[in-house]
Formats: sequence, C-alpha cells, structure tokens
Amino acid sequence: MSYDDQNIFAKILRRELPAAIVYEDERTAAFMDIMPRSPGHCLVIPKAHARNLLDCDEADLAACMAVVKKLSGAAMRAFGADGVTLLQANESAAGQEVFHLHFHIIPRHDGEKLKPPAGEMESPDVLMANADKIRAAME
Repeated sequence: MSYDDQNIFAKILRRELPAAIVYEDERTAAFMDIMPRSPGHCLVIPKAHARNLLDCDEADLAACMAVVKKLSGAAMRAFGADGVTLLQANESAAGQEVFHLHFHIIPRHDGEKLKPPAGEMESPDVLMANADKIRAAME
C-alpha cells in the first residue's frame, strides 16, 4: 500500500495543522495526542514518509526509538507515572487509523484504566501545558 501525503500527521509536519509539539529533530517529531488516553499521551513519528513500521527506513526507525525512549522517561517524570504503555499498530487489521508510522507513549498510574481510543478531544491549552511539562522533564 502506498503512503498518502495528505494524512493528518504529514499535514502537522508541514505545519498545515496545529499541534502541541513536544520535541523535534532532523528525523523525528513528537506531539501530544489530541484524544489522549491518559494525561501526557504523546506520539513520536518519523519526518520521512513511512506508512508503517514495515516500510520505514532503518535509520529513521532507530531515530524514532531513541526519541520514544527519551520521551517515555520524561513523560513518566512529568506526570508522576508508575509506568508507560507504548503502542504501535501496522495497517487497519492491527488498529492503525492514521497511515503514517507513529508510536504512542501513554503514561500510566497503578489502578487507573486508560480512556478509550478516539475518545474525547482535549483542549489545546491543556495539550500545550502537558507538552511544556514533558519538555521541562527532558532537561
């Protein structure tokens, strides 16, 4: 299957759509999920066109994983989380809804259930404040 450069994440990368950016470097970008399953839920994506893990360049994939590791720790510190759930799906059968490779980082607290996927949209102000918390925890 081919990559659609009109997907929502490609538009975020081109700054055609707003996002609460947490981190960015030459190969990756990270931003807050607009329908978070817990406070601090963010996404890491490659800047290169990659529909999913299976067609991602290995250097871009390695760059993404380094950022996933960095942001996972920062998100746990920022939100006082007891753990972190990482999610990544490839194609519709696996639950992928946006066809640009992305990794979910979801801070978790003991005994708290996740909100459902594609639930309520969070306000832009809360998303920006949460992005600020994660950035501060990276320093």
